[in-house]
Amino acid sequence: MSEKNPSGSQTLSRGIRVLEIIAAAERPPTIADLAASLDVHRSVVYRLLRTLEDHGLTVREESGKVHLGAGLAALAAGVSRDLQQAALPELDTAANQLGMTCLLAIQLDQEEAVTLISASPRQRVAVVSYRPGHRHPITRGGPGKAILLALPERLWPAELPAGLREELAESRSRGYALSHDEVVPSLWSVAVPLTLPGQPPAAIAAIHVSLPEREDHIAALLQEAGDRIARAFGA
Repeated sequence: MSEKNPSGSQTLSRGIRVLEIIAAAERPPTIADLAASLDVHRSVVYRLLRTLEDHGLTVREESGKVHLGAGLAALAAGVSRDLQQAALPELDTAANQLGMTCLLAIQLDQEEAVTLISASPRQRVAVVSYRPGHRHPITRGGPGKAILLALPERLWPAELPAGLREELAESRSRGYALSHDEVVPSLWSVAVPLTLPGQPPAAIAAIHVSLPEREDHIAALLQEAGDRIARAFGA
């Protein structure tokens, strides 16, 4: 989130950036890490964290490492609540049918998609964890590219490589997007678009370190799950 908009609140923007930085970090950052990322003095980060802690949005260890707080779970539960309730049973069913982690991602803005909800298969030795809130470029990975399939080309990012345009044209003709080693190293992804009234452009994806079924079979199961989600959502 940019702090360059003079009409916005710099303090609010910095507080949101703190949450984004913590969420994206591979390990809990320290106050010094956050100050360096924001390019501000540590005292600014201290003040931001005190406010975030008061609302249960962050938690600090005695060592100084900062984690996201449980208060965010309450906020996240309210995001597209009806869609989450409609999607979770179908994602869970698809995950167990395929033996792959299944997720629903939505378009965040013109540049990024974000995972709204995910389900992992039961009774599987190797399970890929893909947490809700994970953000990635909309031009990379199966879910992002599947979202683009449902959008008119005039709404695609302006600087779209010619090779990706050709790939999207091929994906649109077969009805699903495919990726490997694009967002998370070594992971395969098969994804189909999901369009629902009143909701951002979305996609359902299955991810794993390998494809246990043919990609067209995986896509067909995901499409069936998407159809059931649409009916449950009232589309």
